[in-house]
Amino acid sequence: MSTHLIVRILTAVSVLVSVFAPAAAAVKNCEDLKTQIEERLKSKKVATYTLEIVDAGKTADGKVVGTCERGSKKIVYSKK
Repeated sequence: MSTHLIVRILTAVSVLVSVFAPAAAAVKNCEDLKTQIEERLKSKKVATYTLEIVDAGKTADGKVVGTCERGSKKIVYSKK
């Protein structure tokens, strides 16, 4: 195999990974993602907060800290 062909193959693979990796992450189950976010907040010693799973089209008080189920829902963080 020529070096040029190897570079083209690696470039194509890189493009595919960069395109499909975010899509794979967006398929996450909302409850699993919420649990992961809660664990991060606990590790940072954040004590008083709420995380709410809402439909992506709805407004909610707080900051969006994640999306799940292919972008159809979002997880909203707010301080108590």
